[in-house]
Amino acid sequence: MNLQLLFKFLLWCTVINYAILIIWFAALLLAGNFFFRLHSRLFDLSRAQFDLMMYGSMAFYKMGALLLNAVPLIALWIVMD
Repeated sequence: MNLQLLFKFLLWCTVINYAILIIWFAALLLAGNFFFRLHSRLFDLSRAQFDLMMYGSMAFYKMGALLLNAVPLIALWIVMD
């Protein structure tokens, strides 16, 4: 596998992961009450617990995307120059 192919792969992985984050945030912003009602019926959550769970999960996902996709992408970009 050459570096150019790996660079493109990591670039698209980063784009897709951040698109998922944006869609997730928009869904919570636009339909947060719906998702809260759905999850609170299943798991007996308060609104504060739901918000903490959602934003904590988003932060964990974002850190994973950053460390596993964006950082290697930047390192490859530096090496390829």
